[in-house]
Amino acid sequence: MGTKKNFVLDTNVILHDYNCLKNFQENDIYLPLVVLEELDKFKKGNEQINFNAREFVRELDVLTSDELFSEGVKLGEGLGRLFVVTSNVPATKVWESFPIKKPDHLILAATEYLTGKYPKMKSILVTKDVNLRMKARSIGLLCEDYITDKVVNVDVFEKSNEIFENVDPALIDRIYSSKEGIDLSEFDFKDLVHPNECFVLKSDRNSVLARYNPFTHSIIRVLKGKNYGIEPRNAEQSFAFEILNDPNIKLVALTGKAGTGKTLLALAAALGKLTDYKQILLARPVVALSNKDIGFLPGDAQEKVAPYMQPLFDNLNVIKRQFAANSTEVKRIEDMQKSEQLVIEALAFIRGRSLSEMYCIIDEAQNLTPNEIKTIITRAGEGTKMVFTGDIQQIDQPYLDSQSNGLVYMIDRMKDQNIFAHVNLLKGERSELSELASNLL
Repeated sequence: MGTKKNFVLDTNVILHDYNCLKNFQENDIYLPLVVLEELDKFKKGNEQINFNAREFVRELDVLTSDELFSEGVKLGEGLGRLFVVTSNVPATKVWESFPIKKPDHLILAATEYLTGKYPKMKSILVTKDVNLRMKARSIGLLCEDYITDKVVNVDVFEKSNEIFENVDPALIDRIYSSKEGIDLSEFDFKDLVHPNECFVLKSDRNSVLARYNPFTHSIIRVLKGKNYGIEPRNAEQSFAFEILNDPNIKLVALTGKAGTGKTLLALAAALGKLTDYKQILLARPVVALSNKDIGFLPGDAQEKVAPYMQPLFDNLNVIKRQFAANSTEVKRIEDMQKSEQLVIEALAFIRGRSLSEMYCIIDEAQNLTPNEIKTIITRAGEGTKMVFTGDIQQIDQPYLDSQSNGLVYMIDRMKDQNIFAHVNLLKGERSELSELASNLL
């Protein structure tokens, strides 16, 4: 029994993952009463954070009994017990160092109280708030981040596609001449590649852009095709079009810094594939909603989120500008918007919908939690393709980082699946200025 621990949960852990109670094995979990009060404030609203608060409270309602404050409630097979700690527990160190009675300090007080009450057990505060962890350490309390969904290896986002050198030139010639490609077993890197991975093959006299197609178990040539007026400017953009255009790949991740063309490529590919899908949906999370400053903007819900959606309309306008103003292509895009065949909206508005026969592009996906990404992907009905784009260096959510955001989590979990593909874009194609800013600032 010596290894059993007590975990005190901060509100942000619950808002990050409403299923968190299941992730602490046989250890006991303590919820300070102030956490329940804070959750109450988050229950109203359409953002994912509000949904998480409601789901957790529902879960709690099922468990609730009078024992919560005394013996605790058993959480299930192989799990510990859940307790609620009232707000008036003794905690000398906390109140000496932090005399203001605010939620963070009440959570610290609960941790100090349990540390004293169970001296032989470790009592650990779990919070995604770095400042609160610093405060805990300053008075000798144990604390840690909630890392159940953290991805250990994020090196993949630093590098471009693989380049395989010294390939037999005759093999490369055969890739050019064969539409079906060449069986993977003929290559000596067969154990190194993931399904749908794109790479460059080089010999001393020729080279080819290629992809491993897991459905035919072969290495195929990647063509530099155009999509709705947008032409790939480099190898990695050609790779992006390759996986965006293949209907067998149902889930795509495009990562890269600002200016690499992620959203533009995805939208152009969707427009190019219009006959295969009933609707194109382009959405992005409104991060400021959870920080609540959106409430001060005038207008109804749609008008309030319009400024956050503007970058998506900017991408659409770039595509329109490839054609003459009165061309059939531009008219077609405008008709699609009118008939809602092409919809651009805030991610919060798609909750509860079943997404079938759609080409869905979720922009800024690095601002989603792993749970949010799962919620979106599980909505995919028959014939739907989902594309997530994002820059893992530009996270606006206060409790996410480059290892715990949903985009990185999804790529890590899905990388060996045949219907998934990921391309990392490194080359900025916006402008020299944009490229400089991305690299230096």
